[in-house]
This record gives sequence, C-alpha cells and structure tokens, in this order.
Amino acid sequence: MTDPAAGPSGPLIVQSDKTLLLEVDHPAADACRRAIAPFAELERAPEHVHTYRLTPLGLWNARAAGHDAEQVVAVLLEHSRYPVPHALLVDVAETMARYGRLQLVSHPVHGLVLHALDRAVLEEVLRSKKTAGLVGQRLDDDDVVVHPSERGHLKQVLLKLGWPVEDLAGYVDGEAHAIALDEQGWAMRPYQQQAVEGFWHGGSGVVVLPCGAGKTIVGAGAMARSGTTTLILVTNTVSARQWRDELLRRTTLTEDEIGEYSGARKEIRPVTIATYQVLTTRRKGVYTHLELLDARDWGLILYDEVHLLPAPIFRMTADLQARRRLGLTATLVREDGREDEVFSLIGPKRFDAPWKDIEAQGYIAPADCVEVRLTLSDSDRLAYATAEPEDKYRLAASAPDKNRVVERIVAQHPEDQVLVIGQYLDQLELLADHLDAPLITGATTVRERERLFAAFRTGELRRLVVSKVANFSVDLPEAAVAIQVSGSFGSRQEEAQRLGRIMRPKADGRTAHFYAVVSRDTVDQEFAAHRQRFLAEQGYAYRIVDAEDVLAG
Repeated sequence: MTDPAAGPSGPLIVQSDKTLLLEVDHPAADACRRAIAPFAELERAPEHVHTYRLTPLGLWNARAAGHDAEQVVAVLLEHSRYPVPHALLVDVAETMARYGRLQLVSHPVHGLVLHALDRAVLEEVLRSKKTAGLVGQRLDDDDVVVHPSERGHLKQVLLKLGWPVEDLAGYVDGEAHAIALDEQGWAMRPYQQQAVEGFWHGGSGVVVLPCGAGKTIVGAGAMARSGTTTLILVTNTVSARQWRDELLRRTTLTEDEIGEYSGARKEIRPVTIATYQVLTTRRKGVYTHLELLDARDWGLILYDEVHLLPAPIFRMTADLQARRRLGLTATLVREDGREDEVFSLIGPKRFDAPWKDIEAQGYIAPADCVEVRLTLSDSDRLAYATAEPEDKYRLAASAPDKNRVVERIVAQHPEDQVLVIGQYLDQLELLADHLDAPLITGATTVRERERLFAAFRTGELRRLVVSKVANFSVDLPEAAVAIQVSGSFGSRQEEAQRLGRIMRPKADGRTAHFYAVVSRDTVDQEFAAHRQRFLAEQGYAYRIVDAEDVLAG
C-alpha cells in the first residue's frame, strides 16, 4: 500500500551514486526509515537530512533474510521524491541476484559439495587463485567437492569475490540434551518468538535486538528449539554469570548442567558458558583452550555481543561451520569493518527489530538523548591547541570542567539511579570522589563488581561510576540516567551499548535520560558526531544544550 505522504513528494532522494537522502522532518520519514532499514546502511546523520548507502553486503543481508529485489525496488520507488535512476535499480537487482547462484549442499556420497545454479560463475571462482586449495574433485559441470574443514574459509573467499554462497549443507545434530523454557509467570514476547523462528528457519545467523529487549531469552529459546548441548561465548565473567542466572530462571536447566569456562573456572557441562578472553588466550603462540571447541559434540554455539568477536574467534568459527551458530547483538556495526566476516562465518542477519518499534510496544523505555557542549577554559584551550595529535582526544575528553557539569546533572536527578560512564581512569576516579560513588573498572574483582551491581539493582546504591567494562551485558534494569564523559573515540557500537544500559523499561514507565558531555571545537565533538550515527539511524535525535545553561539551571 502506497503511503499517501510519499510518492511525488516523498521523504527520500535516491541518487545514482547509491546514496539515499532521507529528509528527517518529512511526515513519512519514520515509515521510510523502517522500510529501507533491512537493506540500506546509514552513513551520516546530521539534523535534517540523513545519508544512507546501498552496499552489496546490505543487499545480500536483505536477500538472505527473504527480501527480494522487487521488494527493495518497490520501497525505493514508493518513497522517492524524484524518479529513481534506472541504472541504480538494475544494479540493485543484479547485486541481489548474485546471492545464492552458488550453493553449499550435502551430497550422499561426497559429503560437502559446491553446487552452481550458474555454471559460468562456478568457472569464474574456480579460476581464482583465492579458491585454490579450498575445493577438491570436480564432479561434473555444476558440482565440485569441498572438504568440510574448508566450509567457512570458502564462504569468506566467495563473499570477497562478490559471489556470496548460500549455505544449504545443514548441520550435525550434536549431542542431544533436553532443554525447555520454564514459562511460569512470564511468556516470550512476539518479537522474541519471531527472532527464534527466523534463526531456526535459516539455520545460522544473527539476531539484532535493542539492549534491554531480551536477547538472552532469544538465546534460551534457540537452545530449547535445538535441544542439544550448547556452547555460549560471552564478553566477560560478569556476563557469563548473568547468562547462567537467566538460564536457571527461564529454563528447566539446573546448576549442575551449566558450566563456566573462564579465567576463574574451567567447567565443561552440557551447557558451557565461556569468555572470549579465555578462548583467545595464547601461550607461546598457541591457543591453549581450543580443545574446548571439541570437548563436546556441541549442537549449538551462541555468540553474545557478536559485533565484538575478536579476530581469533573468527578463525575458530571458520572451523565450526557444521554447528548451528547464533549471534546476538544490539548493532552489527563494527569499527574495523569486518561485518562481512560476521555474515560469512556466523551467518546473515535473520531478524532485526528497530529500536523505536520495540519502544512503541512498551518493551524498552523511551529515551531522551542530550549532548551537553562545554567550552574549554582559556588555559585548557591553549593546552589542547599545542598538544600532540595523539594526546588531543584525551585532553578534550578529560577536561576538568566536565566534572562540574556532571555534578550538576546528577543533582537534577535526585530520585533516579545514575550511571556515569567514561574511558579514562584518572577522570573517573575524580568523578567517583566528587559524587561519593563507587567506581567499577577492569581492576575491580568479579565478586566486588557483582556486589556493587546487585546493590545498584536494589536501589541501595543510587550512583555508580563505571569504565568501559560496563558497556556490555550488564543488566541494570532500574538505571534511568547515563552520563557519558568520554568514550572509545568514535565508536558507534559503544554509544549504542551505553544507551542500552538505561533502556530496560522502568516500573513506573518513565523516560530514560542519556547525556553526552562534549568539549566544543575539539576532536571530542567530532567523535561525538560519529558515535551518534547508529542511534540516529534508530530514530534517536540528540538535543544540544550549552553547559553554561546546565550549570545555571
């Protein structure tokens, strides 16, 4: 059905260089944003016009998720203000048609086979030096044997050659282990069920859900659907224990069935939760814990915060292609640009729920995002101006005047539970001292972190200062205010994670508040603009206020 507000006066300008310009204030902008989200990637998001780009990876993700070129073309035609360049429409159709011309299939005699629906494509890729050694015997014009150990590596290479393969070869069943959801007093939300079904139908892939929308429950649902032994890979030990507690609460699993494989413990059970850190530990150049991957006949492997996968885990994942794999994340954005490896080694995006849709259903809190711009003092400006380039961000991000601004914001939220988040420890130590609040850093023991987080959850603590260790997988449902003073340069995914700390729905339905305190006319301001891009794509607009107004208020 055509949107009456779109058409000739639609919100989108589609350009021949594959950029899409979305007029933010147009009445049909939100509908348009949702429609293009499955296949277009946000590049820039200033106040009035957001720039998206059509990329092969974005179009192939859409194709793998069941969208065809006709649907993509229809969206562009429906929402475009001007005639869409014909060459671009042809290119969209041809790019999407590249996905699946090659298939990986099971063969009753030869095991794994690369099968071509287009013989010329098979000839082209077999003549590439990049596929040498990855394929074996040629069976006929359309089929060539692939050794199972090369399944992941071949998928990576074919993606880079521009012919993403559709993996239909199936998976080993793995060791059976009964797991069921224990839905006493709760039920899976509709979008969580859709996410599980989307993953299971596709076999492997990534589910993208906002922070606070219950990714762990999707993981539990996938485990129940699989009914097999499961290896869960997580970012840190605190996250491992939160996964364990949630699985004990939401499923029929008992404590004896769940093992923790971390720096502190080395338990291998039917469901084993391991940290990325322990798996990527090397001694004398050897990954000493790789035997964990073969310790059981795993039927399912879960990757929590899949956008953070370290490079060695990518290599390990290439060897795990016969196992079902589920990646969970709030954003597929990777600052190192390795989204293509997530696509080829974990799988395509199987489900993606826009943050605003989940908010509209009442499952995550509405959020008010504010950028507080601070003018540096004369002495700080001079120090910044004369600093070496590598020191400029730290100087701008750690400006002493930020402390007064943070104290004032905290004072404006006397009844709320407040998180102050930053990058630099000396800055955070000062803030913790000024606010009379505990500080959690990488040096804080796991036991102490768990104690402080528990006190914050119950309301015993109202203020907590945290370093980037709290970016991921920390469940603090009653946190209502987050104040960011510094971050990992221009990291979009970190911004999304930090906002996510406060988006779990509040018992009284109130709005969450996210403040970013930024030094004006510095790289701090430049990085802030970059960091905000992903959230702008999700429909969160930042209000900009002057620090002087905050201090005066």
